[in-house]
Amino acid sequence: MKKTIAHNQPGIPVDIVLGPEWWHANTGITFDRDFFFHPLKRVEAEQEMEKTLYERWGRYGLGTEKDFPRPEVGAVHLAAGFKISEMMGCRVEYSENHPPQVLCANREELKLDVEDAFKSNVFIDFIEMCEAIETKYGYLTGDVNWGGILNIAMDLRGQQVFLDMAMEDRQLVPFFDNIFEVLSRFLGLMNRMTGSTSISVNRVVKHLDPQVLLHSECSHTMISTGDYEKYLMKYDLEWAKSNPPFGIHYCGSDPHRYAAQFANIPRLAFLDVGWGGDVTLLRQHLPNTFLNIRLSPVEIVKMSPDEIYNTATELIQQSGKDTNYYYLPHLVMYNL
Repeated sequence: MKKTIAHNQPGIPVDIVLGPEWWHANTGITFDRDFFFHPLKRVEAEQEMEKTLYERWGRYGLGTEKDFPRPEVGAVHLAAGFKISEMMGCRVEYSENHPPQVLCANREELKLDVEDAFKSNVFIDFIEMCEAIETKYGYLTGDVNWGGILNIAMDLRGQQVFLDMAMEDRQLVPFFDNIFEVLSRFLGLMNRMTGSTSISVNRVVKHLDPQVLLHSECSHTMISTGDYEKYLMKYDLEWAKSNPPFGIHYCGSDPHRYAAQFANIPRLAFLDVGWGGDVTLLRQHLPNTFLNIRLSPVEIVKMSPDEIYNTATELIQQSGKDTNYYYLPHLVMYNL
């Protein structure tokens, strides 16, 4: 039976991310290079997506900005992390109904020129697009999904980066340092241009605090906590210190494996809890961190509305918070 919530009672707010395949099939929007770099199409496409969300799910609070052509510099309504990898030399394939596909560069050497990234055609095209949009609207908003250090290292180096860790290659740390420098410079520029860095990483950031800097650690499910401490934790510590509030996007099924390490990051403001993560354990180690609970898109298609509702409620309770705490829309959204 479908669960109905009385109009005078608040429900659990949700946020959804729809794939390019859905958007293309239902709206005809194409995700060629112009979607990301043509000034006019960039703004028009985002407004069309807002209108579609409002028409279908406006009663749940989606699509509220449908009447305003917002000068969004990056894709707001889909996950599309590619631009930084392309800036660093990866080839990217664009298509009508799929997200941009980063092709691994399979670099033979652990070398990266920071300046070259900001001389790349993709960066120049991005800046020219931003300037054109700002000229027309007078301001810019939104940001770009910037990925994460290990994610980008894999795009550049492929699976060899894991052997580099195992063999303790002396060039690996300078390689990671250079990726960190590129990201830090790009994020600084993004923040000056629009006032945010990570809404395109996870839109929930907008509802919590647009200033959150959210580092994607999708690939950390593939490494040990020891390798994280040895090679990558220092970057999280630096960002937490220099760019608060700081958060971590962890979409893998085992974020609890890093609970003790994440607890050592001062004032960790936000943690994406991948489906399957032990919310109770994470709350024990992170009593003051905002836990963004994620539900599996593969699993929820098999669930009834009651099962989805009960699962979300159970996970909230596991976080050690009363469900009423989460009825406030500005405190939490759920990615379904």
